Amino acid sequence: MLEGAVLPAKGGLPLGSRFSLTADAFGVTAGRPFKVTARASSPERLRAAKATLAVPTGWNVTGSGELGTVGRSERTATFTVTPPAGVKAGRAQLSATLTAGAAKGQTATSVEVRPAVTGVLEPLPRVSDFDTWAGKTGVPELTGQVKRVLTLASGTSRQVRVDLSNTTASAQSGTVKLGLPAGFTADAASKPYTLDAGKTGSATFTVTNTDTSLPTSNQGGTDGDYDLTITTTSSTGDTDLQNGALELVPSAELPKASTAPAVDGKESPGEYPGPELNLSRRWEGSACESADDCSATGKVTWTDKALHVLVKVRDDKQGTVLGADDCKRHWRTDSVEIGVDPRGDSENTSTTFKTGIFPKMSDGKPCFERDADARQGPGEETAPGMRVASTVADPYDGYVIEAEIPFTALPTAVDPRRMGLNVFVYDSDTQDKTGQTRIGWSTWGGVQGDPYRWGLVSLPGHTPPAGMPTTPPPPVMPTDATRSVNAPESIIQAVRTGVPLAAGPAAPRSDTARIAGRPSVSGGSATVRLLATGPGTAHVHVWDGKLLGTRQVEIRKAGVTTVTVPGATGTLTVAFEAAKGGTASSAVRLGG
Repeated sequence: MLEGAVLPAKGGLPLGSRFSLTADAFGVTAGRPFKVTARASSPERLRAAKATLAVPTGWNVTGSGELGTVGRSERTATFTVTPPAGVKAGRAQLSATLTAGAAKGQTATSVEVRPAVTGVLEPLPRVSDFDTWAGKTGVPELTGQVKRVLTLASGTSRQVRVDLSNTTASAQSGTVKLGLPAGFTADAASKPYTLDAGKTGSATFTVTNTDTSLPTSNQGGTDGDYDLTITTTSSTGDTDLQNGALELVPSAELPKASTAPAVDGKESPGEYPGPELNLSRRWEGSACESADDCSATGKVTWTDKALHVLVKVRDDKQGTVLGADDCKRHWRTDSVEIGVDPRGDSENTSTTFKTGIFPKMSDGKPCFERDADARQGPGEETAPGMRVASTVADPYDGYVIEAEIPFTALPTAVDPRRMGLNVFVYDSDTQDKTGQTRIGWSTWGGVQGDPYRWGLVSLPGHTPPAGMPTTPPPPVMPTDATRSVNAPESIIQAVRTGVPLAAGPAAPRSDTARIAGRPSVSGGSATVRLLATGPGTAHVHVWDGKLLGTRQVEIRKAGVTTVTVPGATGTLTVAFEAAKGGTASSAVRLGG
């Protein structure tokens, strides 16, 4: 594959030659001519150069392909190509050969033969964005490669739009028909349309899930997809057949609590009047060996001030109990994640509320944080007024988590008719801070970041708190992060691998520093001597599974600097930032 690109090809064009083929449109229509241009250049002169175009059988080509003498300046030859009437829709390859004496080179491009009128299922916003990008950047062949799907809540209706495009030079009319799977109906068997030449339009159906016994989430249809077809006819007599799918998400009505549930990690009679949600669908990872291994149920209710969520988890092995100061990245061990999309229409989680809740930390208490949502960070800072409680069984066979989420902590006011909701349970059976299984209420591949695939719930009678916006404000995205020079584990890794911190440049020998000799330990602190060859900043830490002490010292000239830092066990690490740029890392075990 490197011949002609980086290696000379026997009988090929001179190394460095360029030969390409472009069509003036990716989508083409039977009987309608389009232009194809061959472009050529070469570092060596190619005399009497000619491009010949090969097309599918029955297609017509005009154009000589004569390029004359090709040199460093690009030469072009244009062909007119006409697909025959009645040609089958689909993608077709056009290939070209450039000859100049005994030298020869090849290239190709593709076009897509489209019916007179195409009808496709409306795309999700991110799919539309990708197709637009592909068209603008010159790779239209990448468009239309993502299966088009729309979600529908179990037992409800939604509008389904079919996007129409007239690819011909004359007005077209016809019908659009939805072929729906069993358990779904539309408000009409077909819809008529009329489109002027080259114009776009749409036909909209109201689709209802009539069979509420159909499985939802990834348990429904084929891998979660209830496939449908779209059949579009036109005045020319040809027919366009396209595929798509509906994805059925669970739904529930959440009644208001008569009194606010006590946030105590247990369910008292009458606290949660709503339905029990099945949280045991496998989302990712290993299948649960049994209900005792990993399964869960949930209940959700609300008051004027807050959502109340109760999650009961069965689990036969407890995962790592993290340190009380390690309330983050909840997927590393046993935990519960609650996602709320207040308006039920979010494209991504930047306009949602997502919290991860640990049932028990090393101090015996639960904790919570927010992750990958409208306001990420420690729970107390990002969700003022939110409360959590838990009960962890002893002997261990699971746990109960209870959460109170103030409506004012959500990014927008709740739409009482359609609030997005999801609850996930992370199961870890190991002590290495890794999870093995993820289960939940509405589960699909990638659902954690796809709020349009979360379940939909209604809150009859709910009135949002005064002043709550209905349009999401910009998300609060923390941009601060720990620098590598302040991360002992990163410094230890740099020493082990020999790769400078953050894969940046190494400090020059004329401006570096390292640990000289062994540190001394006294009174709970360590004293170390640093030998420097030039100025910079030394970041000295003592690490023993957690940070015991740290000092930052400015070194102004070459020589030995003595530093004392709290901590008498574990590893002493030094990251040196040279004044000239670059870093140097060193580390030594204390007491050994």
